[in-house]
Amino acid sequence: MKNWTGLTPMARIEVVIDGEHVPTIRDLLLSAGATGYTAVHGVSGFGHGGQHEGRLLFNDRNSLSMVISIVPIDSAEPLIAGIRKVLELRHGVMFVSETHVSRAEYFRPAQD
Repeated sequence: MKNWTGLTPMARIEVVIDGEHVPTIRDLLLSAGATGYTAVHGVSGFGHGGQHEGRLLFNDRNSLSMVISIVPIDSAEPLIAGIRKVLELRHGVMFVSETHVSRAEYFRPAQD
């Protein structure tokens, strides 16, 4: 991958999962040292499980959600392993890619 001047390589982890399981993924991310995440509810698409509509029925737990987080590459492996274990028991998919960020300090845990 191109080495972008002034940007820091990081791992981008995206998980598409039933909305009711977002708290599990969120807790796993935060306990592994992620400094934040973005959750997008009402995700729609077509895949292995067939067609999924993006409409919210009654709340954000009754539809698919995507959880996105950026973590340092050196701390990604155990997090990826933990998410894979969660996905063994639930419907969902994980995408992992290298990305580059302009403010690396936003994505590293604060030093005591």
